[in-house]
Amino acid sequence: MEVDELSIRDDRLEIRGEPVDLVYNRLTDFYFDAASHAVLRTAYERRLAVITPHPRAHALYANKHNLALLSDAAALARLGATPGTIQQLQGAIPSTRSVVGPEEQWWQARKSWFFKPGSGYGSRGSYRGDKLTRRAFSDVMSGGYVAQQITPPSERWRTTANGREAYKVDVRCYAYAGRVQLMAARLYQGQTTNFRTAGGGFAPIYTVDLA
Repeated sequence: MEVDELSIRDDRLEIRGEPVDLVYNRLTDFYFDAASHAVLRTAYERRLAVITPHPRAHALYANKHNLALLSDAAALARLGATPGTIQQLQGAIPSTRSVVGPEEQWWQARKSWFFKPGSGYGSRGSYRGDKLTRRAFSDVMSGGYVAQQITPPSERWRTTANGREAYKVDVRCYAYAGRVQLMAARLYQGQTTNFRTAGGGFAPIYTVDLA
């Protein structure tokens, strides 16, 4: 189904004359800002159908600007977070800041940071500071970016046709209602996770009960 097939008539969302109660949203225009997505924005604002995921869900759980708050111990304390919660968040989330302020200051400190668009996805528009060009830096400073302290990924050795090689590890946990439903891992080489690395790809995860 394409967005341009949707329409609103008599206070209901329709496709080819048939009512639509739920839309599984695969768009990466997370807030329906594009004019071509106006019908979905209207349907969401008027609650004419269930849209999942919806803009509020992205704002709460996926917008990277939230990481600047979640990695700020003082801000969390002011909000009433317990010391245990703050300690847990500090141990899991690299220091994150909104990219605002003097450009030259950010440029001089760039090698310690990874720059990501707040509403980005799939590593698009992301830059590692030590590989940042002046042209890309101007895009970062134009607004909407966060800077996250560079944290080297963990690595695992494995034997390939070329001998023993080091592979970076990416682990993802999929959660719902506060419980982990699924875990997935990738082995890769290079700057971002991918399926192009010879000998890389999905990897098994084994859990160990330490109790």
